[in-house]
Parts: sequence; structure tokens; C-alpha cells
Amino acid sequence: MGEGVFTFIVGGKAGEGVKKAGEAASRLFSGMGRHVFQADEYESLIKGGHNFSSVSTSMRQVTGTYLKADLVVCLDRRSHDVHREHLSANGILVYNSGAMPDGQWKGIGLPLSSAAKKFPNPELRVGLGAVAALAAFVGLDRAGLEALVRAEYSRDVDNNLAFSGNVWEAAVPLIGNRIRLETGPARRPAMFGNQAMALGAYSAGLDMFFAYPMTPSSSMLHYLAAHAGGLGITVMHPESEIAVANMAIGAAYAGARTMVATAGGGFGLMVEALSLAGCAEAPMLVMSASRVGPSTGAATLHEQSDLRHVLGAGHGEFPRIVASPGDMGEAFRLAAEMMELVWRFQTPGIILGDKHLCESSMTVDPDIENAAWAEPLMFSGPAAEYRRYRQTTDGVSPLLFPPTDAVNKWTSHMRDELGLSTEDPELISDTHDKLRRKGEAIERHLRTLGTVNSFGHGGPVVMTYGSTTLAVREAVRLAGIDCRIVQPVYLEPFPSWAVDCFCEGPPPVVVEQSSTGLFARLLEERMGIEIPRDNLILKYDGRPFDPTDLAARLREAI
Repeated sequence: MGEGVFTFIVGGKAGEGVKKAGEAASRLFSGMGRHVFQADEYESLIKGGHNFSSVSTSMRQVTGTYLKADLVVCLDRRSHDVHREHLSANGILVYNSGAMPDGQWKGIGLPLSSAAKKFPNPELRVGLGAVAALAAFVGLDRAGLEALVRAEYSRDVDNNLAFSGNVWEAAVPLIGNRIRLETGPARRPAMFGNQAMALGAYSAGLDMFFAYPMTPSSSMLHYLAAHAGGLGITVMHPESEIAVANMAIGAAYAGARTMVATAGGGFGLMVEALSLAGCAEAPMLVMSASRVGPSTGAATLHEQSDLRHVLGAGHGEFPRIVASPGDMGEAFRLAAEMMELVWRFQTPGIILGDKHLCESSMTVDPDIENAAWAEPLMFSGPAAEYRRYRQTTDGVSPLLFPPTDAVNKWTSHMRDELGLSTEDPELISDTHDKLRRKGEAIERHLRTLGTVNSFGHGGPVVMTYGSTTLAVREAVRLAGIDCRIVQPVYLEPFPSWAVDCFCEGPPPVVVEQSSTGLFARLLEERMGIEIPRDNLILKYDGRPFDPTDLAARLREAI
């Protein structure tokens, strides 16, 4: 456990409400004015297996979730075996004696399954028992528990109130009032990464969202579909990832600001359409979430192994913009900024997410700013004078949306200014030169933006990117390490102009979640620095860094 950080872990089978219990705990803590970080781990199963949710909270910002917990609630035997070693020095383990009646179990038994059998759908109700045990542990009274249940378990609320009340009454004499958590002056909203990116894109003008479900991007589809009416957007679930990408390009042709979401395997199916967008100069915003690969890999677990995939995807040469957010607040802002950029420059843009960022939840500052509306360069002259691919100094041609009397052809071919296909050598060269000038204009514009984050004021440099930034920040804070954390937000064009000043001294320590050091190799290629193997801190077992373990590895490396 980190200093001043309280951690709650609930584990059980899929179908027992484990994730929902974590969400309820997260909202309980955020409602107390505390900072929260919640992460879930689950197997690729509808029922069974082992799932758990870890929720860490503090009066200060928490940017990682700890595996050393103050309270662990195990709904089944497997969770007990997995998490009994995850207690902090003074932690308490509660096990479901209704599902584990015999044996020498570590901890305090509560008959959660037995109590649930008195109500309909008992398996679905067991996870609520973990919330009731947590409420007793932190000193929440019966009225406070009822308010939480009404807010978080409103379906079949009367039975939920009765069940949770029974568990709370049994828990209070055994584990009640073990700790009192300090409350803050104001409640902070908690957002998961996919939600933050969806709302960020919406704030910049999102009109249509296309996706085919693929973990860990699916919750973006689910969230936007559930709120499409209130947001006034169109959400579509086409028959495949190929259809998703091509429909998004078609909708952009008609003037709709579109976004698609997928994971590494689905992005692979979209690559031909990505090249089409590059050639046609179509504004296409993609969120691709990395998970354990190659191929299906471990579909529900975390990794950062898709870096090369998104940087090099597509055939031929065309400009693209690739960026990776480092926390949930940045996920909101970056999605909005990327929506604006792809329309400003009429080119594909990719937000590189990952399982940990996309599905974890974190309290964010309530003053997240709205983004500038994505406004493209539009043509305003006579229709007869319109040239879709007019040669310009920055490679960006004015747009015109249907209906129009103008020739308005988006094409996958080498073309003249009207968009008519050609094999003329001079026009082929002109097309390539136009795309190259656009890439140069993108880099010039990025030099005016915040492309790199820096945390700390001195000492050795630790470089990382994406959600691993969360764990590095938490580990450095936990260990009191004097260093400078450097996080490139944009990865293509790579902001060497902003990173260069951090590479003047000894080689940096690089922290990432890949087995071969993909990010370190990118730094070597783009910055011309050699990073010794001893400077790499890698993790590739499908789980994010635990801040305590990472702190020890950083001390050793630094």
C-alpha cells in the first residue's frame, strides 16, 4: 500500500458482479471527495474463470492501482488462493463462507452466497455483498449503504437493499469501523479511458461513430450507443472492421465528423482503408487499443505491443498523425485535438490506446476544457472552379460537401487536381509532392502544440508513453525518486524538437510494456541515442505495472 492510499480488491467469477462492485466502490470514494483509480482484470469468459477489480483511493491524485490491499473480499476459492498474499501489513481478507464452507481459510468468513440464495438471481447478487462488507469496513452507516445501493443497484432495488443490509449487519461485528477515510470538499467525476476519448471527440464535433466490438475498445461503442440520443450523434455497428473503416470514409466525404474504434487485430483489417484515407486525403480518426498479441494473444489483458503496427500500417507513403494519451484527462483533450487535426489536414489520425487506459477509471479534474470545433478548410467559389486536389503550398485542398454541381471525386488513385485517375509521371510526382508537403505542414503545426509532457524538475530522465506514464508517476511519487519523467504524447510525426533537450545527458531509463523494447527502439531511431539494455524496464505478462514493484525497479535502474 502506498502512503495515504487505501486499496480495496474484490475477486470472483465472471457473472458474480465483480466489476460492478468495483465501480460501486469507486463511486463511493469519489463521492467522498477523494481521488480514485480503478482497474479490472478478467478472463475471456462469460461465466466462470477469475475476475477481480482493484480500487485505490487517496486524498491526493492516484495514478495507479496497488495489489497490496487493505481489504480483500474473495467471492470464491480461486480468488482466495490468488489474493491471500495481496494484503497490506494490517489488511483484512474476507471470504465467502457460503461458497467455501470447509478448509482452513485465511481471513474472516461471511456467508455471502448463503444470504444471496434467499433472493432471486443469487449469483448476480453476490458481488453486492462485497460492497456491503466494504461499507462496514470503512464505517458507512446503514443509511449511507442504502443510498449507495439505490444509486448503483437500482434494478430490483428492494431485494438489493434487503440483501446488502443483511450482509452489512453480519459484517459490522466482525470487520466494522476498521478504518475511517478522510473526506474532501468536493466530488470529482471519474471517467474510464474509452469514455474520456468518446466525449473528447464529441466535444470537437463528432457526428458519427462506427465500431465492430473488440476488447478493449468495445466499451466506447457501448457508451456512445447508450448516450447517442442525448449527444445527438449516430452510432453504427457494421458487420466487420472492414465495413467500419470504409463507412467512416464515406461519411466523411459527406461532411460527417467520424471516429472508429478497434483493437490491434481489427485495426489490421482496417489497414487497406487506412491507405485509402491517406491517398484520398480523407479525415479519418481511429482509436486502436493495444492488448496482448500477436494474433488473439490474451484478448482481455494489457500490453503496449502495437506501437510499430500503428506507426507503419498501410502501403505506400502518406502522412498520418499518431498520439497516445497518458491519463484519462489527457485522453479527453487529445481525442478532441486529434479530431481537429485530422480535419485541418485531411489525413488519417490514430489514437493509440491500450487495455489499461481504455478500461480503467480515474477521477479527473472537473474543469476539463471544451475543445475547438473541428472546422475544415472549405471551398467557396463557383462550382465549375472546384478542384478537389488543388495544389497548395501546405498540401491541404479546400473541401466541398454534397450536394453540389461540382466534380467532387475522392479517389484511391494517382490523380490530377479534379481527382481523375492518371498514370502520367508528372502528375504522379505532383501527388506525392502534395502529400509530402502536407506531412511537413503537420510537423510545423505540431511544433506549436504541447507534444511532450514532463513531470519533475531534475535528476535522471525516465522516458515512457501511453498508460505506463500513470504507473511511472505513481511509482516515482511513492518512492520519492528525484527524476524527470518525459512522456512523448505524439509519436508520429515524432516530436524530436521537444524531446531533444532531455537527451543531452546520460541515456534515459525507458519504461514500457513490451518484450522487445519497441518504444526504446523508436527513441534510438528518431533521436539517435543508444539505450543500454540495463536502462530498460520492461513488463510483458499481460498485467500493468504495480507502483510498488515499479518503484523498486526504478531505484535499481537509477
